[in-house]
Amino acid sequence: MSKFQFFRRGLWGAALLLSCFAVQAQSYPSQPIKLMVPWPPGGGVDTTARMIAEPLGRKLGQSVVIDNRAGAGGNIGTELAARAKPDGYNLLMGSITPNAINVHLYPKLPFDLIKDFTPIAFVSSLPIFLVVPPNSPFKTVADLVAYAQSNPNKLSYGSAGVGSSQHLAAVQFMSRTKLEMLHVPYKGTSPAETDLMAGHVSLMLDTATCIPFVRSGKLRALAVASKNRNPALPNVPTFDEAGVSNLYASSWYGLMGPAGLPQALVSQLNSATNEVLRSPEVLRRMQDLGAEIGGGSPEEFAQFIQSEIQRYADIVKKSGARAE
Repeated sequence: MSKFQFFRRGLWGAALLLSCFAVQAQSYPSQPIKLMVPWPPGGGVDTTARMIAEPLGRKLGQSVVIDNRAGAGGNIGTELAARAKPDGYNLLMGSITPNAINVHLYPKLPFDLIKDFTPIAFVSSLPIFLVVPPNSPFKTVADLVAYAQSNPNKLSYGSAGVGSSQHLAAVQFMSRTKLEMLHVPYKGTSPAETDLMAGHVSLMLDTATCIPFVRSGKLRALAVASKNRNPALPNVPTFDEAGVSNLYASSWYGLMGPAGLPQALVSQLNSATNEVLRSPEVLRRMQDLGAEIGGGSPEEFAQFIQSEIQRYADIVKKSGARAE
């Protein structure tokens, strides 16, 4: 075979591949889409996934089905998503813990944060609130800090698990206030919130999924870890206002797929997700939850993930947290 014939066959093969991708994109989706949530129902990841699943399904013309696969700090479901076929029917609701923090927490992950995933769209971020049970004696951050400083390890704090965003936010809080408190890790946000409302733990640095509980009086919010007050709870001061400076923490969520997801499908899913995030229905629900709306290109989301991986290297190191 001549070099010219080889070159022509190469061009023909590339054209055929592009044609297949184009046909796939035109017919996609032709069946329900599975959205992997590597956490139990009720937490921030699950709530965010369910918030966009139905409108995204309507936009795409096929239902988007939530698949909760909890365990190992989000690693179990995340690995399943990474190993899934890159056909657009197996997606992941990525989040800060398995997709940015765990690489610094676990000695070895069963997936590569960069090589095994295709970022599609940044969905939202939720600020962290310091919350206590409704019968707690602490009415302000100053009350809590004064007691905890005089009573080391008398207070306990819950989290969604070792190395979770709640855990690391609490570690930052203790570092800035020179406190010593007992960590009680749970398997997800929802069970931690349940025990907090029952008074089994003293406090929690929780995501904005706690807002409905604060509004209903089941929890009391003392501060929010953001630079500005959150519109969903405007009467709750920032940590800066409460006397603890430069304590900023949040959880973020984004749509991802396995590595090798065809660009045509990435573009289609990104466009549909951005439209959903701009819809009045989702905007209202996100704002009610206290979330900051995401959006943007896959490239911007990929850059954001890399920056978060780098940022949490030092935070996890300072926490001393390790998982086996």
